[in-house]
Formats: sequence, structure tokens, C-alpha cells
Amino acid sequence: MPIPLDPGEMPKTGYLLSRYPAVSHTFFLKEVLGLRQRGFVIEVASINDPDRPHAELPEVERDEAGTTFYVKGGSKIGKLFSLIRILLSHPVVAARGFLAACSLGMWDLRERAFALLYLAEALLVGDWMRRRSLRHLHVHFAGPVASVGYLVSAAWKVPWSLTIHGPDEFFDQERFFLRKKFESTQFLICISDYARSQALRVAPGLDPSCIDVVRLGVDCTALQPASNREQADGIADHAPVRIVCTGRLVAAKGHRILIEALAQLAREGLALHTVFIGDGPERPALEQQCRRSDLIERVHLTGALNHAETLDLVANADIFVLASFAEGLPVALMEAMALGVVCVSTRINGIPELIFDNQNGLLVAAGNPGLLQDAIARLVRDPALRQTMGRAARQTVESTYNLSRNHDLLAAALRSRLCEVEPS
Repeated sequence: MPIPLDPGEMPKTGYLLSRYPAVSHTFFLKEVLGLRQRGFVIEVASINDPDRPHAELPEVERDEAGTTFYVKGGSKIGKLFSLIRILLSHPVVAARGFLAACSLGMWDLRERAFALLYLAEALLVGDWMRRRSLRHLHVHFAGPVASVGYLVSAAWKVPWSLTIHGPDEFFDQERFFLRKKFESTQFLICISDYARSQALRVAPGLDPSCIDVVRLGVDCTALQPASNREQADGIADHAPVRIVCTGRLVAAKGHRILIEALAQLAREGLALHTVFIGDGPERPALEQQCRRSDLIERVHLTGALNHAETLDLVANADIFVLASFAEGLPVALMEAMALGVVCVSTRINGIPELIFDNQNGLLVAAGNPGLLQDAIARLVRDPALRQTMGRAARQTVESTYNLSRNHDLLAAALRSRLCEVEPS
């Protein structure tokens, strides 16, 4: 059992993340840095290496990479010897972990094999925590990385907690053993009311008082609307309306639906130029769809860009579109809204907690190109409406999704939870 904390004592905390740092998860970096600025002692373990070579990382990310424990990084032989040392030095820990891993795998041999791989990672993470005197483990996302976190807690008897984003984990709650994970945590952080509702659905026995809703956010000081945002826009007949969409090129983002809507808008004679920022397995199919729809001159796929380049393109857009089928609470939408860009998105999961239809943006049913086309056309034809909704969007982010304020809320929630005295 962990040594009880003295009242008010803040334990050194380990963060376990799937990949750190990563372009697609910049909020990891901002959260870790923000909590350290608020007095927390946090060290990071990452299952996977950074998503870019060390030389391509910005300075702050290079610094983080230099102090992060990479579970799969380094010499494979070295990791093997570390595991042997742990097995010999901590046989009871290994036995507890093995029993917990078997409960994850059950009778499915493939799942049991994965569980044993997760156990190997959990033994390494727990040993790292022991050596670094880290007394609490916090994990983002409830999928495989949380399986490792669950096994760390079960094997090493350290308390752990989890930030739930959704929605991917909720699609197959049995495969991800969500109920077992949720009920074993000391507390849960949910980024939206939607995520909280799903946690209570999956684990109805959970005490609701052990769940905090703390939303993500963006830096409203750094993200300012373009200087010409308030100027009257030209009608589409005079200059193409600029549309931007960011996100990995995967089926769940609904890019094919957006291209279908854009093709119909082009047939109606609306002058549009759309930029897709991101890369992924759907790119060849999307390029082919653009060729078939005669959109080659109207649509540009940039591939992956760094964050600064992405924000520059978003800031100068007239409309931001995210036609996704599955989202938690997208930071990409928050950034566009903070920049004063009106957004069109889908009425799914946590998005209606951010965009209020016909007030600070437009929402449509996911997977319906006709409704998406109508929403975009409405904004293209009404520059004044774009400006009004863009201003309202900025106000929403300033009031509810301001990064500094939400880091304060997260720090308060963690301080309250982590300073609870464990029973002796």
C-alpha cells in the first residue's frame, strides 16, 4: 500500500501518455506545462517516441522529450534486462500484474497476448515511478494506454486517475474494459458533459462525485482575430470565400461528405476555395474524389503542417468546417472560434456544448451532404452573418474555453483530489 499522504501534501505525479510530444495532441504539452506553472510536480512517461525526429521538434518540445521516459524507446535488450530485474526484485508486484492482465485478456488468446504486452509496459512504468518517487499516475484517453495505467495501479498498488475524451473508447466498451478501468480509478476527469454521461452509462455504479468536468481550452491571448476580420467581406461573385478544414485525413472526419457538398456548391456557381490541412490514409481517395468532382482548382490538400502554419491559414479563413462523424470536444474548433472564424460542424457528442446552432455557428446532422451544403451556402451568401457569428464564437471561447482559466480549474480539481489523505 502507498504511504499515506499528510493533509495538504501534493504527491509527485506521473503522466502516462500514448505519444508525447505530438502535433495532434498539443494540449498534452500545454496541460503539463500549465500544471507545473501552478506548482505541480509532474513527470511524463510516453508509450511511444515523439511523432517527429528530435531535430524537428520546437525547443520546448525538445526539452520535454529530453526528460520524458519512453516506454518503448531505447535498446530492446536494455528493456528486456530491466524486465528481468523487476521480475526478480519484485515478484509479488509481477504476480499481481499477471493476475490483473489475465482478467483483461479473459479467454481470448489474442486479447490476453496484448494484455501481457501491456503488463510488460506497466512493469517498466511502475519501476520508473518507484525510482522517481512518483506517487500518483494520471492517464489521458481510456484505450490501450489506460490498459497500461490500470495494470500499473494493479501491480504496483499506486492510485491512478483518468481523463476521458471520447468518443472512440465508447464504441467498444467491452474491448477496452471501460467499466473495470473507471471503477478502479481514484477519480475521473471528463472534458465534456457528454463524456461524463458516457462514463456513468458504462459504469452505473460510479459515484458521480468522483467525476469532474474540466474542459479543454485555447490561449485566447495568443489567438486573436485577423485585423481585417471586421471589414466587410466581398460577395462570393467578387472573390472566392475561403474555407479551411483541419484534421487527420481519416474516414471519421467526414471529409468525403464535405467534398460532396463542395461539389454541389461549385455546380451552383459559388466561388469557393477550400484548404484541407492534415494527412492520413484517406488522402488518395479524397484526391480522386476531387478529380472526379472537377474540384482540383478549388480544393487544396496541404498535407501535415506545423501548428503555427495551421493557425495562420485558419486565421485568414472566412469559414471553418468540420464535418466529423466522431469527436470529443475538438480543440481545432476552439482555435477557429477564438480567431473569430465562423464554424460549421456536426451535431454530435460534445460539439453542441461548444457551438450553439444559429448563435455562434451552425450545426448539421453528420453524414448529410445536403444539409452541410445548405449551411455553407448560407454563410457564403451572408458576410454579415459570418461576422456576427464569428464575434459570438470568440466570446464563447473567451468565457468557457479559455486555456488559462481552465488550467486553473483543472489545477483546483487535481489539488482537491490528490491531497485527499489515503487511509492507513
